[in-house]
Amino acid sequence: MKHFLFGLVVLLTLQTTNAQLFEKEKVIYDANQGRGTTDFKFLRWGYFLGVNSYDFNFDYEAEDLPDIGVQRNPGFSVGLIGNLRVNSFLDLRFEPGLFINTRNLFYKQEHFEGVEFRASDLTREVKSTYIHLPILLKVSTKRINNFKPFIIGGFSTAINLSSNEDNPDDNSKGQFRTKTNPLFYELGFGIDFYLYNFKFTPSIRGLFGLGDELVRDNDPDSPWTSNITRMQTRGVFINFTFQ
Repeated sequence: MKHFLFGLVVLLTLQTTNAQLFEKEKVIYDANQGRGTTDFKFLRWGYFLGVNSYDFNFDYEAEDLPDIGVQRNPGFSVGLIGNLRVNSFLDLRFEPGLFINTRNLFYKQEHFEGVEFRASDLTREVKSTYIHLPILLKVSTKRINNFKPFIIGGFSTAINLSSNEDNPDDNSKGQFRTKTNPLFYELGFGIDFYLYNFKFTPSIRGLFGLGDELVRDNDPDSPWTSNITRMQTRGVFINFTFQ
């Protein structure tokens, strides 16, 4: 799904923008006629669509036990963009969005040594529905005809509507719990493509958790959580922005 969407958007973009990007004619927006947007506006607005892939990074108490396996699945992202122009090369951005994803965790039998377990206890599905709230600094190069590369980074938080943090049931009843408000930092890069009626921006960004996101089971000797000293989210976003 992720590779198909990315390839389709790239193909359509190349077919429709080849002349605009690489011929000598430079796109100039006419704000008075309502065409497109302009880099010189103090505030600009837009939206993005994308795909995401989330993972977990674990730190363990005992290194002799097998690592917990994580199966990553493609997810969907959609959101809005508020862009504040600082100067020709710097922009401050707020990109609130909805990010939906599912991760599957796989435990080995060694985690349950001395404990009775069922086959279903070896897997846990972790659903995440994030209201993602990043503050980002975009650092651009000088515009080259009709495209402009950039790097972007910053900090973010999220509201995980599927966290189960306040659920009294834990893994003993099939509920893997995570914290509702994780913190992250983000780094990425992309290219602004200047078209006649809008600016199109494909970008890729990595997300890295800053704190422990695990809500531990009520039993301190729980085979699901007792060996985990820290669990942090990692993620990759591919976004397609329209301004």
